[in-house]
Amino acid sequence: MPHVSMTRRYRFCAAHRLHSDVLTAEQNWAAFGKCNNPNGHGHNYVVLVTVNDGGHPDTLDPAWVDEIVNETIIRRFDHQDLNSDQEFSKQTTTGENLVKLIWDLLAAKIAPGVLEKVGVIETRDNYFEYAALPAARS
Repeated sequence: MPHVSMTRRYRFCAAHRLHSDVLTAEQNWAAFGKCNNPNGHGHNYVVLVTVNDGGHPDTLDPAWVDEIVNETIIRRFDHQDLNSDQEFSKQTTTGENLVKLIWDLLAAKIAPGVLEKVGVIETRDNYFEYAALPAARS
């Protein structure tokens, strides 16, 4: 079914350390290099959230999307240490884990089939994307 999509851009700054407690210090260095610095490091993350109109072109409202993303994502992560977030207590704070967590948090607030895609730009060269399966779309 044809639909219209809208993508909104958001920003937050956060720190993290790529580290796994199940690895030795040498294994962590081999896997994560300088990103395993015990003091962590930070990023100016860009989050792209794409929603669709569910077949109803008049339903796309940027203010509605902004409210959900600001309440659910920006307030939670901006100027925080991602490793301190409870959701990362059992997983590494990689970009792919972050984009999946952001998807899950937004999917709990947005009707099924309306949230289409979430992208996270971590660095100039690192972009992570999580999207709904085509069968799940309206």
